[in-house]
Amino acid sequence: MSTDRSFRNLSHLEKSASTARLLNLLRVWREHDQTDDWRDRPLFRTRALNQSLVIKHRLRRDELDLFRSRRHIATKIVLPIDTTDLKAGGRYFFVNEVAFERMMRSAFGIGPDHPDVILMRLIDELPSLDPFLLREQLRRNGRDPAACYFGISDADLDRMMQFVEREISPLVALTLGEGQASGASIQRLASKILSNDPGDRMEALGVTLNLPPDQYQEGVFCWKGFLYYKWSLGELLPDALRVADAVMRVKPQGSTTPNVRAYLAHSRASLRRRILGACRSVSRKLKVYDEAYAALTVQANPNAFRDFLLEAPATFRTLGEQLGVLQHIVSYWAFRFGPGAPLTTPEELMDVLMDFEAGLAGRDEPAPEPDAARVSLAA
Repeated sequence: MSTDRSFRNLSHLEKSASTARLLNLLRVWREHDQTDDWRDRPLFRTRALNQSLVIKHRLRRDELDLFRSRRHIATKIVLPIDTTDLKAGGRYFFVNEVAFERMMRSAFGIGPDHPDVILMRLIDELPSLDPFLLREQLRRNGRDPAACYFGISDADLDRMMQFVEREISPLVALTLGEGQASGASIQRLASKILSNDPGDRMEALGVTLNLPPDQYQEGVFCWKGFLYYKWSLGELLPDALRVADAVMRVKPQGSTTPNVRAYLAHSRASLRRRILGACRSVSRKLKVYDEAYAALTVQANPNAFRDFLLEAPATFRTLGEQLGVLQHIVSYWAFRFGPGAPLTTPEELMDVLMDFEAGLAGRDEPAPEPDAARVSLAA
């Protein structure tokens, strides 16, 4: 376990609520530690872990050797040295790094079969920490932590609000009547849907969706999930398309052999197809939501939309995985190939393209073979 007392971004991260990159358990603890739900249904049983910052971290070159297998994204757990003063820095480790199990025994006295170790490995399997994907991963594995762990950040809520207001205005008109659907009523319903408070109820919405009280919360959570993914795709799509085009133009530094040039040409074209294909796949899945929502607002069929929402969690995994990989590709590309970034070598460019292709490969489709790149580079 490493200590960094000059952890530059720790205070900045602490001010943020959870995002697709960050699970801010320190903030959840500060805001909910007096609630019965937080005390009775903690995410982690180990107190220090339940007050940590969980980060999907892009590995630096000097960190790649910490893992037995090749990867570019890891799950980083940051334990603040002083939870009241984050300028003091923090200790951190990576889930599943070479010495992971030994560190867990030394730091927390827990072994590989402890629920917290198993939980960290479940989180490490995910490409992102978006709340809908995270909750579905845990529920599929018999975990049901308190609802406060799955909130959307204030920053994302602010940016989503206008989108959600436009999205739900037909429902408000259906629920309240065309003449009663004011801007204020639309804002109130949008706030209810996006609220991080699991106890927030709106009786008219439950009646419209034909949901009994015990299913209302689940239905609204699923609705919020599809609104979140639809909004996320709208934010991400222009950048993803730009990266798909940039992949075809980026050039490594130095001379290359004919074999390397042939491999890069093939890999560029393949990766561009995969990026565009992933964007289309996410769009198709969200179109199913659009059709169900139209059944409610155009055809006045609340049962079809309700049934869709109650069956929706199974879709969160594939949606979240695909969007998570696309987000990783976009953010890493901006970091590594953006203005002012150093030129890349042929070997590094091949590694990056291969990593992106592996992330976008279908479940039944083999990922690119690393040895092929090594042979081509050496030829």
